[in-house]
Amino acid sequence: YKRERYFFIRERERETGRKERKTATMANLMLRLTSISLRSFSVSGSSSNGSPPVIGGSSGGVGPMIVELPLEKIRRPLMRTRSNDQNKVKELMDSIRQIGLQVPIDVIEVDGAYYGFSGCHRYEAHQKLGLQTIRCKIRKGTKETLRHHLR
Repeated sequence: YKRERYFFIRERERETGRKERKTATMANLMLRLTSISLRSFSVSGSSSNGSPPVIGGSSGGVGPMIVELPLEKIRRPLMRTRSNDQNKVKELMDSIRQIGLQVPIDVIEVDGAYYGFSGCHRYEAHQKLGLQTIRCKIRKGTKETLRHHLR
């Protein structure tokens, strides 16, 4: 069931990829025009979905923000505790090459450091593709939140 669901989701992403990229590009343009800059990063290399990095969320700083983060800024504390399915990583690499990353990985920001606990296959696919950044949904967290994820 999970595998069938995965392929259904990937196919849907391929079908809607162009529309979502156009929407993301328009959102980026609107952010630039309104000069909302809650946070910025110097980003080198190409974006994982072909669009310029988002520098702030549309919610005015409340709730999660979608940004392009450099891979080396994201700490992966559970990376060595499990191994990724290499077939899934290869499929994601093909998809990212063709239509870009459609679903950002979730990242928790605690005291200025970024921690990733999900999106392991997407993260590894970006590494293997040699991409410098990855699109992330960032949520602010506390040290207690971080401890909870490390259990």
